[in-house]
Amino acid sequence: MANEIVQKLIEAGAHFGHRVSRWNPKMEPYIYGRKNLIHIIDIRETLRGMLRAKKYLNQVANGGSLVLFVGTKRQASEVIQREATRCGMPFVSERWLGGALTNFRTVRDRMGRLEELEVIMNSEKINEYSKKMQSSLNREYRKIYRNLNGLRSLNRLPECLVIVDPKKEKNAVREAKSLGITTVALIDTDCDPTQIDLPIPGNDDGIRSIDLIMKQLADAVLAGKAENPELLKTMGNVPDPTSEMVAKAEDMA
Repeated sequence: MANEIVQKLIEAGAHFGHRVSRWNPKMEPYIYGRKNLIHIIDIRETLRGMLRAKKYLNQVANGGSLVLFVGTKRQASEVIQREATRCGMPFVSERWLGGALTNFRTVRDRMGRLEELEVIMNSEKINEYSKKMQSSLNREYRKIYRNLNGLRSLNRLPECLVIVDPKKEKNAVREAKSLGITTVALIDTDCDPTQIDLPIPGNDDGIRSIDLIMKQLADAVLAGKAENPELLKTMGNVPDPTSEMVAKAEDMA
């Protein structure tokens, strides 16, 4: 089984790091060598980090706690949204809002505004507003939806953050550290592994690499839930009934 995963990691290019000139010296224990001025990540360290993270996430999910998936870079956004939704966990795939964790109550208040706008737009009440006001409400709705839709199921602080590229998501890492929330992250050769509790050294720019590793982590969450049948009733995939509303808002803009 391990050999099969290693082969998949290699095929996905998970061992390709950044240019040598961009490396963080603290990543040296995870680097196998260099080729054509590119650092090569030790795939054994990738596997070791991933298995350690999967074991931890399995325990977190089994205990009924939340895992927040974070990845806003272009290569990770779609994968993060898909895999987090598949395992029924909240996610941030567009933009990390400052204070999403440290100012959690305010974020929940904004979520209330999102729900309020959905009620207005999904009823005849929207016709009571002028065309200009409807356009303004549509723009507000699209903006809040884009930033907060993935956090609908975040009704309490998460136990853990799963992050793609902690250098890009430094604000998320900072907030998690200040609150004592565990961080699991896919880190490339330009990152600082000492900032992460459970680092997974690997290519955080390649879509195939991100896709493979996030699938593995989401599978671990699903496995943890499956071991506690009660969780499947209360923490299943959160449906998104508002996708039609988003399309409608875009048409009316």
